[in-house]
Amino acid sequence: MQSHQTADMAIDASDMENSKKTSLDHKKWLKWASLGLVSLINGYATILMYARSEYAFALLTLFVTALGVYVFARKETYAHRYIFPGVAGMILFIIFPLLYTIGLAFTNYSGTNQLNFDRAQSVLLQQSFQSGDSYKFTMYEQDGKYSIAVEDDGQWYVTGDIDLAQLPTDDVLLAPSEVPEGKKAPLKTVISNRAALSEITLATAEGSELKMSGLRTFAEITPLYLLQDDGETLVNQRENITLKPNWDIGHYQQIDANGEFVGEALSPGFIVNIGMDNFTRIFTDPGIQGPFFKIFIWTILFSALTVVLTLAVGVVLAQIVSWEALKGRGVYRVLLILPYAVPAFISILIFKGLFNQSFGEINQVLEGLFGLSPAWFTDPFLAKTMIIIVNTWLGYPYMMILAMGLLKAIPEDLYEASAMDGAGPIDNFFNITMPLLVKPMIPLLIASFAFNFNNFVLIQLLTNGAPDMIGTSVPAGHTDLLVSYTYRIAFEGAGGQDFGLAGAIATIIFLLVGGLSLLNMKFTKLESE
Repeated sequence: MQSHQTADMAIDASDMENSKKTSLDHKKWLKWASLGLVSLINGYATILMYARSEYAFALLTLFVTALGVYVFARKETYAHRYIFPGVAGMILFIIFPLLYTIGLAFTNYSGTNQLNFDRAQSVLLQQSFQSGDSYKFTMYEQDGKYSIAVEDDGQWYVTGDIDLAQLPTDDVLLAPSEVPEGKKAPLKTVISNRAALSEITLATAEGSELKMSGLRTFAEITPLYLLQDDGETLVNQRENITLKPNWDIGHYQQIDANGEFVGEALSPGFIVNIGMDNFTRIFTDPGIQGPFFKIFIWTILFSALTVVLTLAVGVVLAQIVSWEALKGRGVYRVLLILPYAVPAFISILIFKGLFNQSFGEINQVLEGLFGLSPAWFTDPFLAKTMIIIVNTWLGYPYMMILAMGLLKAIPEDLYEASAMDGAGPIDNFFNITMPLLVKPMIPLLIASFAFNFNNFVLIQLLTNGAPDMIGTSVPAGHTDLLVSYTYRIAFEGAGGQDFGLAGAIATIIFLLVGGLSLLNMKFTKLESE
């Protein structure tokens, strides 16, 4: 009996082992199938990006996919699967945009230079001009197909039947004819089929090619530029001038007899590497240098004043609502924290209405009491003052919450000892409260400074940088911060969106904010020690 039980137990153990092995095989097969499917999809996406000359995005997709497969496929790295999503997100949304922006800073990428050389050349080669006479044409319908009849000095030249749903790939020959057959198509038929007719090329017996030039005319069309054997030089066939690519500025330009570039640059341009030129422009171009340094100084002052004022208001209010003799302290705390709970963009838009120079409640009160009507949005000093007031309102609740928590950590013995020495409330505030509050808040104050250094939402919604500076090479306003100044250069430039210059300024901002972050880490480390 015991031997039979032992045998049954051995069989059960063997079955469990086989079942476990089968389950592991299924999981392994599922893992490799999933990895293969993900690799296949991302590989196809990489090929599409590469075919469209999006080399940076193709390389990024390939790198992230390869890293993911490496982590999930090997036993040695399988434990890292939990942190891979975070690492992939950091690569996709932080490291890659940062490197891409820095890369743009060394190029001439702008509104007029967005294409690579081959694509820009292709666009130029597609341009054409009318090199001959125009000929009136008429469409005739017969059995659902159309023929095109062209009249020249009373003589008709007619094509064969054309199916506009399946356009011919070759030129359509015009043959002499007496009277075109079929029903004459009205103008609305020409208009509805204009896109298809524009793709048709009519060939005459003399070898001329005609293209649609109007709703009722075909004309002899010739390519404007003719590519030479070297693959780069273009000849303007209308003006008989020679153009070559200027690799210094990324445009085609006319060359003179000495091979020197003359005349205006031809658009569209192409992207080229220009080295440190964008950084040099920031510090040498008077139309950029002046606004840049003014905006840089204002950005520092704005960030510093915001930190100081929000800290001062927050600490004072925290002291008040922590006063035990104050009745209804809980209600006051809730009311004072409310600005922090309301979305910032709502508060900003409300203040924009309150400060309205004509209908705002603030100006109405000031005019009624003192006869004043400040130009908040047109005077540079008042506009900056308004921004600091609004930002202080938005930021003080955060400082107040921090101060309320830190006040509870200050020992009461210090105040009792101070009272025995004859110190009053003001002495206690500056000699005990403030030093014990500010020291642990230094890392948070640095973080607040860095946040306000890039406070784009406030400027964009409240003033949009206005009032604008006069005599600048790029859009710039008196209330612009560096981040909004960069945005305006990239997307609001009257002479073309200058992404390269914006990338150079963004790189400088990154270095400044990165330095603040390192300083913050240093203070945090010192505080922890």
